[in-house]
Amino acid sequence: MSSAQRYFRITLLRSAIGLPGRTSRILAALGLHNKRLRTVYHPVSPDVAGQIFAVKELVDVQEVDQALTQQELRELRRPDKGWYVERRAAEGRSG
Repeated sequence: MSSAQRYFRITLLRSAIGLPGRTSRILAALGLHNKRLRTVYHPVSPDVAGQIFAVKELVDVQEVDQALTQQELRELRRPDKGWYVERRAAEGRSG
């Protein structure tokens, strides 16, 4: 059996505005406070799985090997520059 810690990566996709208070409290317990696309990590456990199941329509869940920091998540979301340097022009060249 592997001793590596596994995590749930939970991303809030839909807001709980207008839903019963119980739903908002479950999201708050998970660390998601009505800000869409916020991502949190929780160790895999039956308690967390039960909370996720209660709000499964509002969140996206993936099981991952390691939790990422907010800085690492920001870097993953950063779009590509849209350009790259293929090769540099020769310097001091006159034509």
